[in-house]
Amino acid sequence: MTLLTIILLAGSFVLSALLTAIIKKLAAKAGFVSRPSADRYHKTTIPFGGGIAIFITLMISILAATTAIKLFTNRLDALAQTVNIDPADFIAKINQLWFILLCTFVLFALGLWDDIKSLGSYSKLIVQFAVAITAANCADIRVEFFIESKIITIALSAIWIVLIINAFNFLDNMDGAAAGIATIAASILFTAAALSRQVFVGGLAIVFIGALLGFLVFNFPPAKIFMGDSGSLVIGFFVALLTLRTTYYHEAQSGQWYPVLMPIVVMAVPLYDFVSVTLLRISQGKSPFIGDTQHFSHRLKKRGLTDTQTVLTLYLATLCTGLGATFLYQVDLAGAILIFIQTIMVLSIIAILETTAGNDKSTD
Repeated sequence: MTLLTIILLAGSFVLSALLTAIIKKLAAKAGFVSRPSADRYHKTTIPFGGGIAIFITLMISILAATTAIKLFTNRLDALAQTVNIDPADFIAKINQLWFILLCTFVLFALGLWDDIKSLGSYSKLIVQFAVAITAANCADIRVEFFIESKIITIALSAIWIVLIINAFNFLDNMDGAAAGIATIAASILFTAAALSRQVFVGGLAIVFIGALLGFLVFNFPPAKIFMGDSGSLVIGFFVALLTLRTTYYHEAQSGQWYPVLMPIVVMAVPLYDFVSVTLLRISQGKSPFIGDTQHFSHRLKKRGLTDTQTVLTLYLATLCTGLGATFLYQVDLAGAILIFIQTIMVLSIIAILETTAGNDKSTD
């Protein structure tokens, strides 16, 4: 399994990096670029299209892996014995991939259209909810912990999926921010899936991580290409998918319920940015979906940090909450409370920095 993991990660990374390099040149020649404006922090013209590379990488990698499994079905029994999975259940999950790919394509098309034509916020929300409901109902991407009603689980899961999609759409406000934080979150969720011996979820996570890292080679400060909404919507959907399909509760092992809160702890920093910026815009009488430069990353930069220092600060904050979340499997109630306190403390530090930056009268 270690060899297979390395192959999937390396393959998706190389493919993503190559595609990003090619699309970067093509986008610049075609004029598919992001130009400086009042609601953007960058001061130079940067090509769009990173989302295209991420999407194509995910599609090719997943389809290739699916085809290989179909061709070598006779070897699935040996794999099942190695990782303790039910072959029939694994094949059923493979069939769910078609709905996952369809949902991913719709979000990619929506984001690409928005990158080109600039769609209205509410029309995008309608499509996102339609995709989320489809994913929850047809691809079984939904929470089921202690909830028997399928309608309720679909509704709750759809809300969570749309929330995470928009959290990463908001987070795509500085070089390397969205892709890097998604990589950290996906890596932590992959660890959780590996502990639960979830081959299907683990495979999706590895391919996703490789695609993000290949793009990040060109997006880490100073960025040479942006992902656009075609990338951020897809990234948000995949992170939401991983949070909902990963198994956190193991009654046979501990019986404790609090590991199910792991996604909230892992996503604490992106959710904080999303909620705080939304409330700030509403308090100013603005639409929460109108872009500006009031995100945590922008406030840090106004305090004198460079782009690289800013994005590394975001990474470290996400790692602090995410690493704590990985121990929810192993701790008792007192340990879980300490992890949640640590998460609140990290967010409190962010709040202090934001408040201090907000009172700073200096300009860029």
